[in-house]
Amino acid sequence: MLTYITRRILLIFPTLLGMTALVFFVMGMAPGGIGGTMLDRFGNLKSEEAARVREYYQKRYGLDQPLIVQYGRWLNNISPVGTEEREDGTKRFGVKWPSLGESLEQHRPVSELMAERLPITLLLNFISLPLVYAIGVGSGVIAARHRGGWFDRITSTTQLAMWSLPTIWVGVMMIGFLANREYVKWFPTAGMHDMEAGNMLFLPSHDAAGWHLGYVLDGLWHIALPVVCLSLGSSAYLMKLTRGSMLENMGADYSRTARAKGLPERVVIYRHVFRNSLLALITQAATILPAMIGGAVVVESIFSIPGMGQLGVQAVQARDREVVLAVALVGGLIGLLSQLIRDILYAMADPRVSYD
Repeated sequence: MLTYITRRILLIFPTLLGMTALVFFVMGMAPGGIGGTMLDRFGNLKSEEAARVREYYQKRYGLDQPLIVQYGRWLNNISPVGTEEREDGTKRFGVKWPSLGESLEQHRPVSELMAERLPITLLLNFISLPLVYAIGVGSGVIAARHRGGWFDRITSTTQLAMWSLPTIWVGVMMIGFLANREYVKWFPTAGMHDMEAGNMLFLPSHDAAGWHLGYVLDGLWHIALPVVCLSLGSSAYLMKLTRGSMLENMGADYSRTARAKGLPERVVIYRHVFRNSLLALITQAATILPAMIGGAVVVESIFSIPGMGQLGVQAVQARDREVVLAVALVGGLIGLLSQLIRDILYAMADPRVSYD
């Protein structure tokens, strides 16, 4: 098992290399090239002034070099081993601190931008993921136990409808009805906090003026619609997957043998059937988290949430090379680690699975 995990970890690096190389060269060979939107802003200047500004930015960010050289420089920046420039202008080869570079659009270190945006995206997903599994797995187990009953019919119909609805349409409808002052106005339309959040207490409080939400509840109130929008499709798919896997294992030979031994139905369902159904759920767990992070691109753009998804969209529109590569690198790393954790959970859930 340890040998397998070590091999998988080592394979992460060439996989990320190929992924980032594909993103880099697609951006570089696209019309306008890397940083094209930024350089186009100087079109209103005089030709000589615009040429000098373009030349400055191209030399500053190395945009005048061949694409393979630019990609090699980026790899040298993010690698802990490579050449590092000293204060006296000389270069040395050795161990150095990795750097994600500087944003061409915002002129800030990409590491600072990621440190600001990534926790917001992870917060949305870490709140949504337990809801997805609680609703999807719970309703799937109940529907399988009462196959053909009213609960099975209702959940099967509603979950299929939720899975079929596009995320962008659901988000727009939520804003148009649940956050619109002309209708119910139960939730805010955008952002993570109220404008007065800096003056709020951390927890809810009560005084002569009435109840105050506090910083925590205000944040939860603002992200309620994005979390629901992010969870609908995944919970619906997981419910159908759980139901199908449970029904398959409930009709297996070992289930009939357990019932013939006189075991209670609850023991048969949760100790035998549900455990053997975990393999399908574990398989899906490795794809749900990366898919939800990808879905955060749409959700964060609709609800104006300053997360990694919105940062990636803005970077693609501006052709901001460093930010796009950093977002692709982090997203790819999360996806690959999810697959590694999936394989480890396989072995924990099923003793028959061995990677030796």
